[in-house]
Amino acid sequence: MKSTGQAVAVDVMGGDGGISSVIKGIARALKLFPDEIGDLVLVGDEGEISKHVNGIKFRSNARNIEICHASQSIDMTEKPMSALRNKKDSSMLKAIGLLKDGIVSGLLSCGNTGCLVAGGTLRLRTMPGIDRPALASVIPAPGNHFVLIDVGANPSTSTINFVHNAAMGSLYYQTAVDSSKKPRVGLLTIGTEEGKGGEAIGEAHEMLKKINGEINYFGLIEGFQLFNDAVDVVVCDGFVGNILLKTIESLAGTINNYVKAEMKKNPLRMLGAILANGAFRAMKRDLTADRYGGAPLLGLNGTVVKSHGSSSPEAVAHALRLTFGLSKIANERILGSAIERINALI
Repeated sequence: MKSTGQAVAVDVMGGDGGISSVIKGIARALKLFPDEIGDLVLVGDEGEISKHVNGIKFRSNARNIEICHASQSIDMTEKPMSALRNKKDSSMLKAIGLLKDGIVSGLLSCGNTGCLVAGGTLRLRTMPGIDRPALASVIPAPGNHFVLIDVGANPSTSTINFVHNAAMGSLYYQTAVDSSKKPRVGLLTIGTEEGKGGEAIGEAHEMLKKINGEINYFGLIEGFQLFNDAVDVVVCDGFVGNILLKTIESLAGTINNYVKAEMKKNPLRMLGAILANGAFRAMKRDLTADRYGGAPLLGLNGTVVKSHGSSSPEAVAHALRLTFGLSKIANERILGSAIERINALI
């Protein structure tokens, strides 16, 4: 392949919307962020990719776009270890291979989360001192967007995983949200009183208090504090985080549909909706999840970004922008030194 490490690989076969949605997202990214999107390697069935690329108008000034053929794809329902054994020529594993070999500097996939976590961990390995990687997502909130970690990489999280996730979430917040701020970190549990939550949460709480100089630890938080600007980074296990992430996104859609239906019930409400149109547009712009359509898999030796299987082209576009942005930042060295200091303290 011609790529020399500055390109990003896109696994185009994994999403629920198929190749079409991912390719449209790439085209959208090239239109919205022409100066931020570099060379691309589209990984998947060459015939299908060519068909969809030819059917979409890409910008003429786009960077070099290559196709890496993969004869297999991993379904959303497949078990990770089975897929890793039986689908070595899948688009996801071939894309991970390109990253491992230094042919690309980042990877974006809308595919099976379990397979991406397992494949990334086994082939790229975690950074020194880190036991497991974690998925982080920026959650739009009025007045203060916050990072939620872990959102699905590890349903079962140990004490040290919680501590490492606090460090990784802090660095990601400074990268993706606000570089000028030392983020406040909260550990999500069922109550703010000492002793609330499971054993691992209690132990992590004590460890985080001990290393408060390294991490700006706020303390234990409850669910009702998430949107009250209590903290900037919310740490939880992957089981809770994944449910919480999907609930937030579902609730946002439900509220949107409810407001639309209520506004259409009589002419007076419709007039009010017209008068408030600017406010609705601003709310949609600031709080839409599409702006943060990718969740990086932090802690690996390489930039891997996971986007929802059901991602819209708009969400794919923003996730691709994030992948390029993260691939250009040497966070591995910074995070590695922080983890080394934390492990020494605890």
